[in-house]
Amino acid sequence: MKYRRYDDQFKVEAVELALQPGVQTQAVAARLGIHPFMLSRWKKEYREGRFMAKPPKGSDAEAAELRRQIRALKRDNRKLNEENEILREARRFFGQRRPGDTDS
Repeated sequence: MKYRRYDDQFKVEAVELALQPGVQTQAVAARLGIHPFMLSRWKKEYREGRFMAKPPKGSDAEAAELRRQIRALKRDNRKLNEENEILREARRFFGQRRPGDTDS
């Protein structure tokens, strides 16, 4: 038996349709070709906040600021990775010295 996976947007639309006044869960489920129990479970999950209707939309300024922050974080990450690589190479070059080792 094959199982079909439904994305959150489909689930939300189905639940919101079933939550309309005077609409029966069984009727919505039949119309969408899903089992009524599944729609009832989605309604419960929706009430518990397990999936959201639509991602919140921010302003263009917020999106631009987030993109700027991401670029800065990526730049910092590259720099830190380079520094780590330099330290790894230095450790290999100089070897692991134990206390009490001398150069002579």
